[in-house]
Amino acid sequence: MRIIKRDGFSYAFDADTCNTCKGKCCTGKSGYVWVQKDEILALASFLKMKEEEFIIQYISKVGFRYTIKEIPFEDGFACMLFDAEKSGCKAYEARPAQCRSFPFWGHYNQEELEEECIGILPL
Repeated sequence: MRIIKRDGFSYAFDADTCNTCKGKCCTGKSGYVWVQKDEILALASFLKMKEEEFIIQYISKVGFRYTIKEIPFEDGFACMLFDAEKSGCKAYEARPAQCRSFPFWGHYNQEELEEECIGILPL
């Protein structure tokens, strides 16, 4: 088990559960995966795409920010980088900071998070 803890959170996270959960954090309700310019470049490079091509295919602008597009999936949506066949991210090694920091987001209460993520371990 690869247990991750963060100060200020009342739970830990078993990162090994990502291999078995089938991408619950990448699918479900609509939401935003905010990306910065350097993350867009890293994702495009990882996917062996030109930056312009990646932006056209995967990125939407919302106000002054950029997000990865979503697609309809089952009863909700999926991040466009979600690979349904493999139940994981197409660009996991280059995923944005927002994805890397999950499940340590301040807006979840622990009960909601335990429903969302099988890797949550109460402390």
